[in-house]
Amino acid sequence: MVSQFHKNLNRMALFTALIGIGAVTVRHNLLAFAITNIYMNGMIIGVTLFGILLCFVHIFALLPEHSWMRRYFRNRLRSGSDYPPVVLRPIAIMLNQTKALGQTSISPATLNNFLEIILSRFEDQRESVRYITGILISLGLLGTFWGLLHITGGFADLLTNIRFEDETSVELLREGLSGPLAGIGTAFSTSFFGLGGSLIVGFLGLQAQLAQNALFRELEEGLAARVRISPDDAALKNAIERLEIALSKRGI
Repeated sequence: MVSQFHKNLNRMALFTALIGIGAVTVRHNLLAFAITNIYMNGMIIGVTLFGILLCFVHIFALLPEHSWMRRYFRNRLRSGSDYPPVVLRPIAIMLNQTKALGQTSISPATLNNFLEIILSRFEDQRESVRYITGILISLGLLGTFWGLLHITGGFADLLTNIRFEDETSVELLREGLSGPLAGIGTAFSTSFFGLGGSLIVGFLGLQAQLAQNALFRELEEGLAARVRISPDDAALKNAIERLEIALSKRGI
């Protein structure tokens, strides 16, 4: 898990650094895009930065969880109350209870319950990142429709007020086009920032998810080594019966 963690963290850091360098390089163009609708674009940029920070928080939160897990499987816990911070806490409590009762193994059903609890907690964290990416796409679309409303409204006012026989029609046309052009800028800039932000947060969220999967696999392997399979286990009986039936059909 440690190698996978560093691999995902390096990808996140490199990707974020490249995005930052690119943003600084074209900062004048980005600023020009942003000021077309500073409120909407500022909101999108703020949500993007929050999503980036949340992804890094999620991946760094795995370190204490992994540290506790390694100490537990190596029997190096300091005390029975040495629980991990968040994700593995219910597992740690139940494992310490079984240890206090003198049990050194767990049943297959208990293993499945443990893994379902961990998966549900990881899913809760992933949902927050997915929600942020959805917000970014929604804000981009909202800005697009807002810009389209300004475009249609501006052209409607222009066609209503302009008089081509008037000598000042060219000046009126120039002034009347400022509204639709501003709407075009709003529509394209919000779509650009919204889709770009969702791609950035989505990639970082994927790397954090891969690190979580590595932690989950290591936990699964460690707990599987402590599973006690009893001949009286119903699932094992069914599996043996199905195997015997299959072998008898083949004449083995």
